[in-house]
Amino acid sequence: MAKVIAEKTKEQEVIAVDTIKMVEIKHTRSMQDASGKDVEVVDWTEEKSVDNAIADCEAHKANLESQLSECEAELAEYIAIRDAE
Repeated sequence: MAKVIAEKTKEQEVIAVDTIKMVEIKHTRSMQDASGKDVEVVDWTEEKSVDNAIADCEAHKANLESQLSECEAELAEYIAIRDAE
């Protein structure tokens, strides 16, 4: 599933001097329309602060790195079995 990420702009008065930057994330997927053409469809849209988006992305990255480590260990075991004589 793909994502379209853009800065969310607010068109309202800001009372505080420091503003919280927001991002809009559109979760998309590819489909075919009635004529068979590939189209991209927005499944859902979410808004969050850019700091929360960064924290979520870093947590996701750490999870993927953990999964990669497990996969590399598993691959090493398979290769060891294949190369054993």
